[in-house]
Amino acid sequence: MATIPKKITDRVVSGIKKYQPLLVAARSRDVGEADTVTLIKDMLSDIFGYDKYSEVTSEFAIRGTYCDLAIKLDNRLAILIEAKAIGIELKEQHIKQAIDYAANQGLDWVVLTNGITWFVYKVIFEKPIDKELVVALDMTAINSRSKDDVESLYLLCKEGWIKSALGDYHTQRQALSRFFIGAMLQTDPVLDVIRRELRRVSPDVKIDTDDIKSVLLNEVIKREVQEGDKAKEASKKIAKATSKKAKSSAAQVKSLEASISADITPSE
Repeated sequence: MATIPKKITDRVVSGIKKYQPLLVAARSRDVGEADTVTLIKDMLSDIFGYDKYSEVTSEFAIRGTYCDLAIKLDNRLAILIEAKAIGIELKEQHIKQAIDYAANQGLDWVVLTNGITWFVYKVIFEKPIDKELVVALDMTAINSRSKDDVESLYLLCKEGWIKSALGDYHTQRQALSRFFIGAMLQTDPVLDVIRRELRRVSPDVKIDTDDIKSVLLNEVIKREVQEGDKAKEASKKIAKATSKKAKSSAAQVKSLEASISADITPSE
């Protein structure tokens, strides 16, 4: 992640110190949803840097119903936030409505929070609409002296949003996911490298890439990593990237051949 400016770090650290005792006190009083939403709006301003008067909207209307909070930047909808009372444990059923709201608006990101727990979801536009949990935060457990914790909060900050920090973080997570690495291990270039190294270690043993792939699929890579929508998605992305690279290489070769041909063609 890029270096976070000191001004933003100071704001986040100051906000954490201010709101942690307030959150604990609110939970002990078991305040209702309205008071929790007020607390969340203040946090969005004091910790995350949004203008709570011009950039944070309460009860954002969507098809005759309302989402608790919405963040707008440059008058464009950026994030929807579904809020629950601070004493309510967040569950799967709570996010469904928020995901539906986001999908209806064509938004990629939605937040579910009770003030203490913050879940950030990426909306997956498939049939049916799906979601992926990208960030999970417990505000009462955040350590203001921890660089990693401050960076996690920065992902939701206005400045981080403008720089696509959350999207970049999600992309990095995908690249390092077990599904992506599992799919990558099955590609021909990786199998060729493994074959070459195995032959170097055991030069007298005949090994081909099909044998290696069979061992990987049956004995090394867990079945849950090979199957399911996430595994298929990872394979598609790798195949697409490989195809794009192949086309680019072919175009470069063609351009080089044309250049060489032009150089050796005798002038009239």
